[in-house]
Amino acid sequence: MSRIITPYRYDFVGSFLRPQALKDAKEAFQAGKITKEELDRVIDEEITKVVAKQKELGFHVITDGEFRRTFWHLDFMWGFEGVEHEHTGKGVQFNGVLAVLDDTYLVGKIKAKKHPFVEYFKFLKQFEDENTVAKYTIPAPAQTFQQMIIPANYETTRKFYPTNEELIEDIGKAYQDVIKQFYDAGCRNLQLDDCTWGAIVGDAAKQRYKALGIDLEEVKAQLLKVNNLALEAKPDDMIITSHICRGNYNSAYFTSGAYDTVADYVFAQENVDALFLEYDDERSGGFLPLGKVSEDKKVVLGLITTKTPELEDKEAVIARIREAAQYIPLERLCLSPQCGFASCEIGNKLTEEEQWAKLRLVKEIAEEVWN
Repeated sequence: MSRIITPYRYDFVGSFLRPQALKDAKEAFQAGKITKEELDRVIDEEITKVVAKQKELGFHVITDGEFRRTFWHLDFMWGFEGVEHEHTGKGVQFNGVLAVLDDTYLVGKIKAKKHPFVEYFKFLKQFEDENTVAKYTIPAPAQTFQQMIIPANYETTRKFYPTNEELIEDIGKAYQDVIKQFYDAGCRNLQLDDCTWGAIVGDAAKQRYKALGIDLEEVKAQLLKVNNLALEAKPDDMIITSHICRGNYNSAYFTSGAYDTVADYVFAQENVDALFLEYDDERSGGFLPLGKVSEDKKVVLGLITTKTPELEDKEAVIARIREAAQYIPLERLCLSPQCGFASCEIGNKLTEEEQWAKLRLVKEIAEEVWN
């Protein structure tokens, strides 16, 4: 097993643009022109290639690019008992873009079962070596909790869970089970992708919850509770990180706002080993909230954007790292893009070569700052 400790000084969130061969195979499968086995063969081949590319670029963390899923979050939820989904063509409004997502809802109590993502991880793990470690990404428990209490799902969820507390309890236990499945499969690096904190920052979120008659501080407490409950049985030698952003769909975002209003919860109290934070533009606010990060956590600064192809100015990024180091020691900081390149299979608006250029820049800057 690799002894690489994550997060690394130069890191990334996890998803990559889907290669054309993969897109073509998916389309052919949906049209009934190829079998599931043939599709899986193409996916395996493309994952093998994207892992080789990550190694070629000199990164010490490898992922499968999330090539086996359509959505960064929903596909994982479908792996629990009690969760069903349907493609209706409906979606969520992002900044100028409608994110078309499968309706995902409860049909019973949430329980863990043998999760397909664990098998996906096993395929990735074979590529680990002395220089690399396999990281797997899944949506945070808070993301599953939020999905089940959105207005469209609220009444259905209440048939099975009269209170949020009961829902939190079952989600936490189900995640504990799945985390153990990953651990038993040899996973020592798991990343919880979490847009819930990013969705409740800023004045717009405050007004939205106020209009719904919901106390925002209570929401924050519930998000923290479900995430920490899931982590209660975390093995000591397993690194679990959290990636927090404000939405990433086809280069569009969902919300804006600084971390100030959630820092006392997630920065100070969430029991993860590191935070991957979106800091690629003014929507993210300043670095002052980093002063709330507990001393046992590292912070990965997402200063390179995946939403546009233009490369950032290296000296400007280095200056921002130095600025962040005023609030948290440099030795506890790392660098990465702010999010994945394809949180959903539609991907962001840049080419594969532009994607790799972004990662080259991350590595170049990190080596200059920390070496």
